[in-house]
Amino acid sequence: MESSRVVQALWDRIQTRDWVGVAGLVAEDAVVEWPVSGERIVGRENYVAVNREYPEGWAIRVLRIVGAGDEVVSEVEVPHEGVGVFRAASFWTVRDGRIVRGREYWTASGADPRPEWRVPFVEPM
Repeated sequence: MESSRVVQALWDRIQTRDWVGVAGLVAEDAVVEWPVSGERIVGRENYVAVNREYPEGWAIRVLRIVGAGDEVVSEVEVPHEGVGVFRAASFWTVRDGRIVRGREYWTASGADPRPEWRVPFVEPM
């Protein structure tokens, strides 16, 4: 399977809570890093468990996926009832149809307010 399709399938399966299907797309020894929270997830079982155990009320909306060879970048929006809207920019390495590495930057909308000095140069989104 083409690398960008693997990542699309990953998000689709996470959205449908198809944890067996998610496991089928992740290498047994995969490593996924979350630099914003300073965490590293080692191994397929832990990656699936982290996603499976996340408190319900969320949905996944894929905004874009761009890939070249084994490297794929995805941007997703994750609205969560009662909590807010999250965004993730994820950088994936896919080999032989499985994710072997990932680095995901998760943040919440408004989590990093603009400083006053930038106000004259920007507009709100």
